[in-house]
Formats: sequence, C-alpha cells, structure tokens
Amino acid sequence: MQVNDDLVQFPDAQPFIDSNSRTQTPVRMVSEKLGYKVSYVVEDSDIRVTLKNDDKTIELTTGENTAVVNGESITIDTKAVEKQGRTYVPVSFIAKSFGHMVQWDSKNYIAIVSADGKYHAPAWYRPSISQSVIADAKEYLGIPYSYGGTSPSGFDCSGLVQYVFRREAVYLPRTANDMYTSAGSKVASLQAGDLVFFSSTKKAPATHVGIYLGNNQFISATTSGGVQIDSLSSSYWSARYFAAKRIAVD
Repeated sequence: MQVNDDLVQFPDAQPFIDSNSRTQTPVRMVSEKLGYKVSYVVEDSDIRVTLKNDDKTIELTTGENTAVVNGESITIDTKAVEKQGRTYVPVSFIAKSFGHMVQWDSKNYIAIVSADGKYHAPAWYRPSISQSVIADAKEYLGIPYSYGGTSPSGFDCSGLVQYVFRREAVYLPRTANDMYTSAGSKVASLQAGDLVFFSSTKKAPATHVGIYLGNNQFISATTSGGVQIDSLSSSYWSARYFAAKRIAVD
C-alpha cells in the first residue's frame, strides 16, 4: 500500500484481499497518511469507525455492507472487518469517497492511492518467485536430512525443493526424477532458481535435485550434511551434474 510515492508502514497488521477481491487495510495507518481524523465507537460486538477531513465524513460499521457519507447511506460491495485487533476498511471505497484516485498494480500486489491526482509508479517491487524460493530454501540451512522427508523437521532433496516451491503456490512432482522428466524446460545457461539434477552416471534417472543460487552454487538437502550450499565445481558434484530445468513461474 502506498500514498503518492510513499509506502504506508504497517507495523503489526498487514492489508489483505478479502473474498470480494477488495483490498482491506488497517484504517488508522492509511488515514493518518492521508490526513484524515479517525474515531471509533464500540457498538455491541461491532465497531463504528468515522473518518473526516475538512469537507467530508464517512462512517462504516464492521460487518455491514453500508456506509454513511455526509449523512447519506450508501451500499458498498464489501464490509469493514475487525481482525488481528485492528479495524480494516476497503481502501478503494474510502479513497474514492474522498476524491482520490486508486491504482492497483497486479504484478506487485500494491494499491496506490493518488492523493495528488497523479499516476505513480510502485514504491516497492515484489520479489520474483525464483528469488522467494531461494530465500525460502536458505531458511532451512542446517535442517537434517530425512529420507522421505517433506517438512522442516527433516528433508530429502526433492522434499526440500517441493516444499519451498509449494510455499510460492508452485506444485512440483515428489521425486527428483519426476521433476526432471515432467517439470519445467531444459536450459543450458543457468539462472538463479533453476533446478539442477545429478546422478552417478551423469544422465537420467536423476537421483538428486537442488536449486541453483548463482555463482556456480546450489542448495540442496544432502545425506551427509542436511540442507547446505555446495559448488557445482566441486569434484563430487561436477562428476554427477548432468542437467538443469527452469520452472516458468515469474
């Protein structure tokens, strides 16, 4: 979420997209960024929130799909909610009611509220899935090897790869050889995030798989050291490396 060129900081509760495909945001952080005054009234189990600037007042009540704008009741297509100890409001409705333009950057999943009436580039760019997969895999450095392991309590090589890609909503086959035969496309020039395959015969069937990190390094779950980073140039792995495949996810 950003206002003009500035990101809005959410220290303890993050915006989310609700079941109506609307961006819900903690009301106070965005309101303060836009200079609105915010007040709350607890009504039974619901919360009525009021936002004001010099010429407009908006009231929303959690759980209700109506809002009151300068005394006029308006039906909206989603509801304000209370979540994680914060009151969330649909940012598009709020911003447009106050006369602001809202851009949605679908590539970077960021809502941009234009308080100055101009178009703005994203102030934050979502990491590629390949970057996210690598960052996820590095979280598990040192996790012990477990034959058949598919969780952070213990991984085998394909279990680690499958797990970190699944965290990014990319679903791969279970075994190293199935990944080699049925996932992605073969590449000759490696890029970070590619899958690298190994066998003692330097050909299929693949018996080991890892994720290429760049600089001739890859990460994998090994029987000798658990999840670790190794070099493709080492005598052991260079004698076994035979192919790489790229998963088209970015």
